[in-house]
Amino acid sequence: MKTENEAVAAQATVVHAGWGESFEALMGRVAGCFPRRETRLTCRNMVQGLLMVKDSANCWSLAEAIGHTGPHVLQHFLSRARFDTEAIRRSAAAWTVEQLGDREVMLVVDETGDEKSSLDAVGAARQYSGALGGIGLCQVAVHLSYVSADGHALIDRRLYLGEAWAADDERRELTGVPDETAFATKPQLAGAMLAEAHASGIRTAWVAADEVYGGRELRRRIRSLGYGYAITVPTSHHVTTPGGGKSKVTALLERVPKRAWMRLKTGHGTKGERLYDWAMIDVHPDDTPSGQAAGHSQVLIRRHRRTGSLSFYRTWHLDPQPISVLVSAVCRRWRVEEDFQGAKGLAHLDEGQVTCWTSWHRWSLMSVLAYALLAVGALQQRRHTTPADPDDDLAMVPVSPHELLALIRAFALPRPRQDADPAHVLRWSHWRRRHQHRAADCHRRWNNVTAVVIA
Repeated sequence: MKTENEAVAAQATVVHAGWGESFEALMGRVAGCFPRRETRLTCRNMVQGLLMVKDSANCWSLAEAIGHTGPHVLQHFLSRARFDTEAIRRSAAAWTVEQLGDREVMLVVDETGDEKSSLDAVGAARQYSGALGGIGLCQVAVHLSYVSADGHALIDRRLYLGEAWAADDERRELTGVPDETAFATKPQLAGAMLAEAHASGIRTAWVAADEVYGGRELRRRIRSLGYGYAITVPTSHHVTTPGGGKSKVTALLERVPKRAWMRLKTGHGTKGERLYDWAMIDVHPDDTPSGQAAGHSQVLIRRHRRTGSLSFYRTWHLDPQPISVLVSAVCRRWRVEEDFQGAKGLAHLDEGQVTCWTSWHRWSLMSVLAYALLAVGALQQRRHTTPADPDDDLAMVPVSPHELLALIRAFALPRPRQDADPAHVLRWSHWRRRHQHRAADCHRRWNNVTAVVIA
């Protein structure tokens, strides 16, 4: 018992010290992007608040937890305060990349949707979202995740404006969309983020994405940046094989001998290793930028060993790569799904009740910063933990961001103000009720005016 208590005490000390060091390092990195001390302190408070609040988060719940007397400071910070949002993102991304290291780097592009209740929110429209499981009223954003051998986290995002939204001058003006922001497809948004990552110093990496991003234009841009890629393609995708002419990827199955299939591990779950059968076929590259060598292009075929279901992937690298490396590049794409789950579930990425362009970018940025702290903190905890002995009855799995957040709330973060100050709870109760009364009264007045006009 004494040994276990000592281990718990040591864990608490490591968590507290590690969190404080990482938090101050990240806040110090972005501090120069704020021209005023007030906005710099609000940034610190908001990042902490996003991790303090357990239930749904908005300006009201964050302000109450932080200790503000109302949501006005946070609302001003998100919508009207003067600072360079993208300069902060670049500084935070550079810090995250440094902490996660540069071994076996991969840049993963994917999109996610946030359900909305109104068309008033910037970019909100009835559109497809995998997160919603179909078509619904939502905002869709394309994200970029940085994946290394040690960890992974989101480092960039772009809000997708559908073609109708981008052409609607009235809605653009109401939500503050900049004049220079034109319609861009999701692959074009992905290309812009990859170019930004390249300009920031990430020069050697694989790029992974799903079939939305498998078009020739983006693949050519990835190659022009010097990256290799492993991208899912649909069954309708056409390729040209040496001496075989042009055909759909599904037709390649006829050219794969039985002995060519390899059973490889694609990951490790709670129920054991996940194994699939894989085959690789060389194809002619159709996306070579001007002046660049052709390199080595393949189609990977993945077959479920029990159901026989198939998936197809287009890969390219300047140098020849063994199938094990290509399969690893394909499988590591799923790290972005873990980042989406963590950023939404732990840092409230999808809960910002914001309607305008600037406030959306700032809310998402604060969530990305909060999640980056958890991702880096979990990595630091793993480095301080002795690898588990399979024969040790007290062995534990590595600390996850979710588990780390529980420890940080217990040992490092301030307690939400309402948990320790009944007077604060009463003040907020009075404020909410007064605000709700005024809002209901305004709605009644407006309904009376519109009723007279219609009559």
